[in-house]
Amino acid sequence: MSNYTKRSKDELAARVARDIHDGAYVNLGIGQPTLVANHIPEGREVILQSENGILGMGPAPAAGAEDYDLINAGKQPVTLLAGGAFFHHADSFSMMRGGHLDICVLGAFQVSETGDLANWSTGEPGAIPAVGGAMDLAIGAKQTWVMMDLLTKKGESKIVKQCSYPLTGIGCVKRIYTDLATLACTDEGLVLIDKVDGLELAELEKLVGLPIKAA
Repeated sequence: MSNYTKRSKDELAARVARDIHDGAYVNLGIGQPTLVANHIPEGREVILQSENGILGMGPAPAAGAEDYDLINAGKQPVTLLAGGAFFHHADSFSMMRGGHLDICVLGAFQVSETGDLANWSTGEPGAIPAVGGAMDLAIGAKQTWVMMDLLTKKGESKIVKQCSYPLTGIGCVKRIYTDLATLACTDEGLVLIDKVDGLELAELEKLVGLPIKAA
């Protein structure tokens, strides 16, 4: 019987941060991806962009030091590093659409094995009415990574053969970082990058319900 421990949200954020190269311009999506800002390795310069018009965003402020005039796209208080800047929303979207971001890290409801992304609506009544900036990020960044739990609360895989939710982008996701494993999306399907200790590849395939090629 397998004996493994899931990555915590902070461990997952640290795992994503470890793969961001020095000098990268990166957008962190709303939700779990914002935690990545707190785990950028010391000595590595990563320039974080926020959709609402920030470049040079820092980690979350210490408790009691929050400034609610300085927030990210998810309305969470953030900090600004030396040399950081504020600018118009239109300029922010020009960055996102113009190929100026090296990486965006987004959450997701579903990702297909070939990198289709569904992360804005489950079709439930009262869901948000439009895709927003996620579409611009998913297609505009040089690389789109997804950070999410592998399974839903019902125990169903969020990595699927074909997305059943409305799509954000087609074939845009290059990597999926989850609490159990890191996978690459390719034209030939899923490729394993790494997994938590104690989890066998065969069991991971059973959880996902799709074949996964060894790295």
